[in-house]
Amino acid sequence: QVHLMESGGSSVQAGDSLRLSCSARGHILSWAWFRSGPGKEREGVAAYRADGGTIYADFVMGRFTVSRDYATNTLYLQMNSLKPEDSDTYYCAANSMSRPLSSLLLPIHYDYWGHGTQVTVSP
Repeated sequence: QVHLMESGGSSVQAGDSLRLSCSARGHILSWAWFRSGPGKEREGVAAYRADGGTIYADFVMGRFTVSRDYATNTLYLQMNSLKPEDSDTYYCAANSMSRPLSSLLLPIHYDYWGHGTQVTVSP
C-alpha cells in the first residue's frame, strides 16, 4: 500500500515560482504530477521513474522540473514562470510497477493518488 500527501499549493502571480511536494510511504517505482480543474480531464504534467528517467508535458517543458529525494521519499515539482493557465488542482500519483517512460503521463497507469493541492496564478 502506498500513501501520498501533497503540499505547497498557493496563490501567486504570473511569473512567480512554486515548489510542490509529495511525501510518500510505500514502495514506488514511478510517480507523477497531474492536474485538473472543473470541467477538465486530469492531465499529466511530469513523471519520474525509479531509474531517474523523467518525462514532461509539452506545456510545461522548460518551466517545470520534477525531482525526487530518496532519503525522505518525497517527489517535488519545481514550477517556474507560472502562467494563469497553470491554475489547477495538482495531484501526486504513484504505482509500484515499472512502466515505459512514454506511458507515465497517462492517469490510467497509476494505482495511488493523493488528495491534491491547489495552485492559483493571477495575471
